Amino acid sequence: MQDYSSTDAGTIAGVIAIISAMMIPILILIAIMIVSRWKIYEKAGKPGWAAIIPIYNIIVLLEIVGKPTWWILLLLVPCVNIVFAVWITNLLSKSFGQSEGFTVGLLLLSFVFYPILAFGNYKYLGPSAKEAGGLRPMDPSMGYQDPFNTPPPPPPAPPSEPTA
Repeated sequence: MQDYSSTDAGTIAGVIAIISAMMIPILILIAIMIVSRWKIYEKAGKPGWAAIIPIYNIIVLLEIVGKPTWWILLLLVPCVNIVFAVWITNLLSKSFGQSEGFTVGLLLLSFVFYPILAFGNYKYLGPSAKEAGGLRPMDPSMGYQDPFNTPPPPPPAPPSEPTA
């Protein structure tokens, strides 16, 4: 038989207290990230609840950055997934008109930069393709085409009557 002393119980209680104290800030950061992603999805014209649905949130993110849905398969391949996750983050940054420096912030200090992107004055410019305008803010006079709300083409002109 082992002899348990009161110091063993105190040690266990101390470890549980430290773990509990660390969980509170972690849960706060998780809540901040969920709310930030929700707001980013809404800014991009997608439903905010899509940010909390596993797998579907990646599909919607790929739509936001303008990449095909099959890219989700590349995120399943070891080592390749790291490259494509960084690439998708860069495309997200570009879709909101930000530079590669902002992408580095999203990757290294995500708990700071995602709320900045979500609650800042950044506007969604469209998928990060050339028509998104790069680092310039959206200017409708420069021929920007909204990929989600494109007007129908004009009807063809009626044939003219021959003159004699």
